[in-house]
Amino acid sequence: MRAPDTRRSGEWPIRRLADQPYLLLSLTSLFWAGNVVVARFVTGHVPPVALAFFRWSGAFVVLLPFAFKHIRADWPKIRARLPMMVLLAATGIGAYNTIAYYGLQYTTALNALLMQSAGPLFVAFWSLVLFRTRLTLAQAVGIATSLAGVLVIIARGDFSTLLSVGFNKGDLYFLTALMIFCIYSALMPYRPQMHPLAFLGFVTGSGALLNVPFVIWEAASGHVTVFDTETALALAYVVIFPSILAYLCYNRGVELIGANRSAPFYHLIPVFGSVLAIGFLGEQPQLFHLIGYVLVLAGVVIAARR
Repeated sequence: MRAPDTRRSGEWPIRRLADQPYLLLSLTSLFWAGNVVVARFVTGHVPPVALAFFRWSGAFVVLLPFAFKHIRADWPKIRARLPMMVLLAATGIGAYNTIAYYGLQYTTALNALLMQSAGPLFVAFWSLVLFRTRLTLAQAVGIATSLAGVLVIIARGDFSTLLSVGFNKGDLYFLTALMIFCIYSALMPYRPQMHPLAFLGFVTGSGALLNVPFVIWEAASGHVTVFDTETALALAYVVIFPSILAYLCYNRGVELIGANRSAPFYHLIPVFGSVLAIGFLGEQPQLFHLIGYVLVLAGVVIAARR
């Protein structure tokens, strides 16, 4: 009797997951929701550029043993499209995270969630400007519906709350970072085709290298990292979940359904953030949570349709 192919059976769940764009993009939003909370938590312990550098250099070190053979095999593709690869590393890894972490030192969680809700609009803008890709009617309706749900959650059912929101320089930095990341999102469907570990390994390593001059300048300016248990746990989280796992999920999700159809999943970030607050911080679920969740999920479903 022929022995079962355990290698294939072991790969099957991973292959099935890799073909589920909606699940992949939902996991991405979940991991990124935690990233905003953790970044705010370690403010005062880890300076923003150092946090971005530790995040991506750590992710590169963890990825390298798995990605090295794929990077070597795909090196001709990387070298042939090197300017594009460096641009992706700068927009999706280096510049975006550094500027976002800097902005999170000064802005509030409410403001960050409000600005992150503009992500789908920025993706649509860059897709139109760079590639003349227009939103379909379903995508536009879905984005508007899910955005309404986000605002319901953030405003806690009282939209007058939004009128009292104040903005500062941190908001400008965070908004700039989001605009930069949306260039990465719009470019993703046009990236060179290669193994996902080769791609992520290259851009994480390149993004970390791009931050080296800035982290040296930051340290020379007297901003030092406080290494303690909280810092270690925070760094472990940002290296594994919003970096390696989230970017693998996000890159594959965009590859499967495109940038514009993926964009409404940004609106799941505040949804997951509020769920985490209810689950771990003891906040009480309210009717506005349910209304917001229904609107966001309806918008995502509408926008993700062909």
